[in-house]
Amino acid sequence: MAGCSKINITFAALVNNRYARIPYYMKLKGNISDVKQKRDSKNAGIEVQINKIEYITHKKDGKYYQPFDYEVELETPLVITGDCLAQTSNSQPKDGEYEFDVYDIVDGAYVHNPNKQLSLTVAYDYDADLNILTSVYYTVTISNEEFKELKRQGHKSRVSKKGKARR
Repeated sequence: MAGCSKINITFAALVNNRYARIPYYMKLKGNISDVKQKRDSKNAGIEVQINKIEYITHKKDGKYYQPFDYEVELETPLVITGDCLAQTSNSQPKDGEYEFDVYDIVDGAYVHNPNKQLSLTVAYDYDADLNILTSVYYTVTISNEEFKELKRQGHKSRVSKKGKARR
């Protein structure tokens, strides 16, 4: 998350003859189709800015393990560069849909992190000759203990925000 800066792009939307300002944090810079199945440092100019992280854990529910998720909305967008991405080899993407394995930088070396996955959908506007990022899903698989701690911290921050709003 180091090096992230808050980008607050606002779009004016015409709603009932009034303009509403909508904060928007999902952003794609560069050509995401340049990222192939092998990680490449040449893709460092590609950036994906993410405003939500979905944390997933698996808990035993009787006989089977069930997935549980928790979404965290970030105040400052997380920026993932293209040199930390490689397309997953297990799927043939549909037009505009991409799935990536995420690499972490540890001591200057790129290390594949099997617990992180990035999926995004890009639509092409032929009139404007422009690729538009329509959805981003960034998922991180964590242990049950980390999941419980994350939910507890999220609850504490929501309670403290409510207390500040009342004053």
